[in-house]
Amino acid sequence: MIEIPFYRSSETRGLATPAEYVTAVREGYRQRGEGAPAEPRTALTNEDPPGLLTGYLAVLPETGAMGGYTYAAGFGDGDAHFVLPLYDSQSGQPLAVFDGAHLNPYKTGAAGAVGVDALAREDASTVGLFGSGTQARGQLRATATVRDLDRVAVYSPTPDHRETFAAEMNAELDATVAAVASPAAVLENADVVITATRSSEPLFDGDRLEPGTHVTAMGQYHPERRELDATAVARATYVPDLRARTEQDAGAYIQAREDGAIGDDHVHAELGEVVAGNAPGRTSDDDITVFDSGGTAIETVAAAHMLYETAVDRDDLGQTITFAPASEAMD
Repeated sequence: MIEIPFYRSSETRGLATPAEYVTAVREGYRQRGEGAPAEPRTALTNEDPPGLLTGYLAVLPETGAMGGYTYAAGFGDGDAHFVLPLYDSQSGQPLAVFDGAHLNPYKTGAAGAVGVDALAREDASTVGLFGSGTQARGQLRATATVRDLDRVAVYSPTPDHRETFAAEMNAELDATVAAVASPAAVLENADVVITATRSSEPLFDGDRLEPGTHVTAMGQYHPERRELDATAVARATYVPDLRARTEQDAGAYIQAREDGAIGDDHVHAELGEVVAGNAPGRTSDDDITVFDSGGTAIETVAAAHMLYETAVDRDDLGQTITFAPASEAMD
C-alpha cells in the first residue's frame, strides 16, 4: 500500500503567491517547449441532464511530476468539481490528490501571465480587461507580477459586476483599476488586452487593435465559440498553448481558418517553444500578438507540484489516503 496526502482547497489557499504560480508555470512551459508530453483536453458532453466531463494530461520530466485535471461541470448538481491526481514521473507512483478547484484561477492566470511575459512589449503598462469574474481576477493578479502596470480598464456587461471588480482590484494592486462602459473603452490605449469571459461571440472588432498590442484570450475552448474575431487572429502573431488545439477546440483560430482569413500555417509557435527560446516571440514593438490559452495540464501539473512541495512537510495539511498498486489490488 502507498500512503499519500489528499489536499482540500481550503488547505491550498494561501500556500503560494501569484508570482510563485507564474514561476512554476513558466518552468512547465519551458519543459513543454523542449519536448515534454502534453495533450489537449478530452471533453464529453451530456444533454440530459446537461453537463460536461473533461480532463487533460501532461508529463513534466524535469519537475518530476505528471498528472492533470478531471472535472465535471453542470449535470444535476449545477456546479463544478475538480479532481487533480499528481504522480511521480520517474516511478509512476501517486504523490498526492488535490481538490483542485482553488488553484484553477491561479494556475490559469499564471499561464496568461507567462504569455504576457513572452509576447507583450517590455514597456507594457496598461491593461484592457474583458470579464469581472474569478478568472479575470486570476489573470490580472498574475499579469501584475510580470509587468509594471499603471492602469487597468475593465468591462463587463453588468455595471455592478465591473464596478465591484474595479473597487476590489484597485485596493489590491498598485495600478489604477477603473470600470468602463463599453468594449471600445477597454481597447483604448491598452498595451495588453485580456479576455476572460463566457462569451461565444467576438468581444470586439479586431480592426480596433492598435499596433503593438498583446492579447491573451482564455475564456473559450470550443470549436464553435470564440472571444476573438477572424480579423484579430489574422492580424496577430498567433501563439496557442498547444498546437493540437487548433484542430480541436481553439474556436477563434478554427473559425478564422474556415472564414478564409488565415491559412493552415498561421500558428507562429506554441507558447512553450517561445519560452524555451526555440522560437521567437515579438519581433517588433508594432507586432500584434495573441496567446490563445484554452487550459492545459502543463500549468496544472506545474502548479500542483509547486503546492505539493510546499505542503508535504507540514503536519497540519492534508489527509492521508492509501492506494494499492495494481500488483496488490489485482490478485
